Amino acid sequence: MRHQRQLKIDLKQFSCIQCHACCRQPGYVRLKKAEPDAIANFLQMDVRRFINSFTLLTDDRTSLSLMEQDGGACVFLTEHGCRIQPVKPEQCRDFPRKWRFSGFKKICGWARAQAGKDL
Repeated sequence: MRHQRQLKIDLKQFSCIQCHACCRQPGYVRLKKAEPDAIANFLQMDVRRFINSFTLLTDDRTSLSLMEQDGGACVFLTEHGCRIQPVKPEQCRDFPRKWRFSGFKKICGWARAQAGKDL
């Protein structure tokens, strides 16, 4: 039987290093009620235009989610980082302290550095 080594890290110490690996993972980035207005304001655009251009209704029809680029990356991820960094959604700000996807430790630059491994 092959054993995988568990990466032990303390998420209380998390400090994003802006590797943007989490931003490249496909999946919903659900927006809270006030977030479309905040992002639209930051982008200097009408909120309706923002919603039509950058969001989709989730399959459960309970919220809006940011669209993805081909390959699953966030629509606001650029070669220079997050285009909406100052107003990024709570879901993004809370990662990985309040939520995380399976295997995040293998892609997150901070987690990999904490583990002292280049997986």
